[in-house]
Amino acid sequence: MLLSFFQFKSVFFAMANVVFSIIWLLILIFLSFFIAYICATLYIIVYCLSACIPPLTGLADVLLSGVQFPQYCAKKMLSGEPIP
Repeated sequence: MLLSFFQFKSVFFAMANVVFSIIWLLILIFLSFFIAYICATLYIIVYCLSACIPPLTGLADVLLSGVQFPQYCAKKMLSGEPIP
């Protein structure tokens, strides 16, 4: 039985989602936990110092987003979204 163009297109995009999910899984395992560990260590120090030095608040926010990077990767992995 031959697939129509639309069926082929949906199968192709389903396979692309699986490939993107695998890529996000690899990023999650090999990269995001390492980044989160470094950012968490620095975040603890910078966040304590930001009470005395207010300009460090922006840096603390950036480090917090680094700590949350594994969650971002996990959400993208489950949805199968492409890498931006």
